[in-house]
Amino acid sequence: MSSGNDCQPQTLTKPAFGEKEAAELVDRVFGLKVSWIGSLPSYDDQNFHVRVSAEGADEYVLKITNSEDSQKPDLIEVQTQAMMFLRAEGFPSATPYLTKDGNIMSLESGDTRPGSKKYMVRLLTYLPGTPVGKIATNAQILYEIGKLAASMDKVLSEKFQHPSVKSLHRGQFIWNLANVPLLDQYLYALGQNKHRAVVEQVIEQFKDKVIPKLSSFRACINHGDFNEDNILVDSSSASLENPQYRVSGILDFSDMSYGYYVFEVAIAIMYMMIESPDPLSVGGHVLAGFESVVPLTAEERGALFLLVSGRFAQSLVIAAHTVLLYPENKEYLTSTAKTGWKHLMTMFEVGQEAVEKTWFETAQAYRHHSPA
Repeated sequence: MSSGNDCQPQTLTKPAFGEKEAAELVDRVFGLKVSWIGSLPSYDDQNFHVRVSAEGADEYVLKITNSEDSQKPDLIEVQTQAMMFLRAEGFPSATPYLTKDGNIMSLESGDTRPGSKKYMVRLLTYLPGTPVGKIATNAQILYEIGKLAASMDKVLSEKFQHPSVKSLHRGQFIWNLANVPLLDQYLYALGQNKHRAVVEQVIEQFKDKVIPKLSSFRACINHGDFNEDNILVDSSSASLENPQYRVSGILDFSDMSYGYYVFEVAIAIMYMMIESPDPLSVGGHVLAGFESVVPLTAEERGALFLLVSGRFAQSLVIAAHTVLLYPENKEYLTSTAKTGWKHLMTMFEVGQEAVEKTWFETAQAYRHHSPA
């Protein structure tokens, strides 16, 4: 869910390739003949599901990065190498199919006119599974998602090395949770209403209570977008009464950046709340899974409520702003907003103390027994 040019999402150009053009791109750049192609939803890049008539794995995702992020080849290189690294470490992430020149990506023009925008193109393995937002989540899969988020950040931070890894220090990147205060410049998109009032409250509390504590949080590399569309699952049991799931795919590393362990669990909690009929209970199960790998400190736990609220604010405000730029993509851009506003308002109505009590008591219960 990348926002293009770090602090200025309004400057990006989303690719607009047709299916025929995309199929020709796969042939020309990767040397594969497309037998079927279909578009996939995306925030500001362009993705296609591609089937090719080749031996071996025959399904891929053609990922065409927006024009501004395409100007950061070091960043895209690191993100792609991180995916390959995680795959080698046993995580279910995609890997790139190399270009005809043996590279993991290629910068391509949007059309043949002089001065046309250029877009970074990659062909990634297609991962099977159902987006977690399409299933009725239970405690078991929420725990697994939390555990996976912590394991992923931990192995990236402790073992992943690359000459350009410093490009993950993205400063003013609007989707990094540290940058919730930057939302001030996009509040106009909300108009004047109760939603704007609660977001302003989130931003002010974030400035007062979270920003001063950042130096006490433990730093790491964040995936940064562990949401209900980017986590694929499949069933690991045949029981209809008590279904068990496993994560079969982790998608979209375009929001990767240096951050903090507590950021990742806050982001995961927020997105797992979106589709849940009992959203306030979700956090405890995700937190328990996360803390089975990386237990949070008292300072990190104390910031969790505002970090989850901050991610709601980021998602809702930036979506409202982006819809003004790309009204044709409104349905996808506002998917979080359908329940997100309600959940954010509920969190503030119930209050930090009561929400934290629910989360922390649920997580505490896991310490006395293993998850089902």
